[in-house]
Amino acid sequence: MLHKPMTCTLLCQVAVAPPALPVYVQPPIPEPGYLWTPGYWAYGPDGYFWVPGTWVRPPAVGLLWTPGYWGWRNGIYAWNGGYWGPHVGFYGGVSYGYGYGGVGYEGGLWRGGVFSYNSTVNNFGGVNVTTYSKTVVTNTNVTNVSFNGGTGGTSAQPTPQEQAAASEAHTPATAAQTQHQTAASTNKALLASVNHGAPAIAATSKPGEFTGKGVVAARSGPAPGVANTGTSQPGNATPKGPGNTPANALANRGAPAVVTPARKRPTALGDGPKTTPGNTIATSPQGTGASKGLKTVTPSPGGQRANPIPPHPPGGAPKIAAGTSHPVPSTPHPPGGKGPPPKKPRG
Repeated sequence: MLHKPMTCTLLCQVAVAPPALPVYVQPPIPEPGYLWTPGYWAYGPDGYFWVPGTWVRPPAVGLLWTPGYWGWRNGIYAWNGGYWGPHVGFYGGVSYGYGYGGVGYEGGLWRGGVFSYNSTVNNFGGVNVTTYSKTVVTNTNVTNVSFNGGTGGTSAQPTPQEQAAASEAHTPATAAQTQHQTAASTNKALLASVNHGAPAIAATSKPGEFTGKGVVAARSGPAPGVANTGTSQPGNATPKGPGNTPANALANRGAPAVVTPARKRPTALGDGPKTTPGNTIATSPQGTGASKGLKTVTPSPGGQRANPIPPHPPGGAPKIAAGTSHPVPSTPHPPGGKGPPPKKPRG
């Protein structure tokens, strides 16, 4: 009698840590109304396999996706399945990218029964959707680590808001999502033992469609991070603390420190900063998720001013003449001016 292969959907316990998250470009949204669900490592009879990130129709208006995550406890790695709910809950502080920066979701929101997309972290291709612009700030502590706790994992703990979201009514993964994972479990190319952490099918435009123009492969090296032009993924901060190691710090997020200039907080949704082609926030795993159209400022070493004031010359600061902003000359009077009286000749 044949048995259906076991895969982790809700809870699974494994002795070996999952691989790092691969870097990939977010494929374009297939049509309005789809929400992005990030890729993740699942576990089956042959070990870890990659479930490609994909765009999915939510089961109902007003629901958001909380990604699943691997969490270390008592010497094992346990899978905590994702779910749909009115608010995004805890997902281990794992930075999946494209709006999922470790806490909450910055990729979009529901307004009046219509989902509006953050134009700074999504790839729309040629599809017309309702958008707004909101800056997604990233930092250099972001890594592509795929689990919480233990050696090398994120050290994040649930926030009060995430704890509240955990007690809300939840809807499990849709049939399309479940079928998507099942299809991935039967594709040998998605096994970590085969692709060595760089799957050829890293993300898809629609669930279960593993061939065609909507499929993107994992990429190597640092990711640029311009989300809506098809950049590599993520980009939001993973909490730093004990357990985080630079060993997994990226290839996909190893960018220099980036600081966004202080901006006036928007007073209404949709009043975020406008994009300006040519300026980007460097981010990335999986592909930040990066923001397009934002000027960046890299602080100088030691926090010094970019243009320090030169020191005064020997002798102290120059004197300022009354009624003027110019220093008083310290040299003798120029020719023609009144100088000191001449000395009398000796008799």
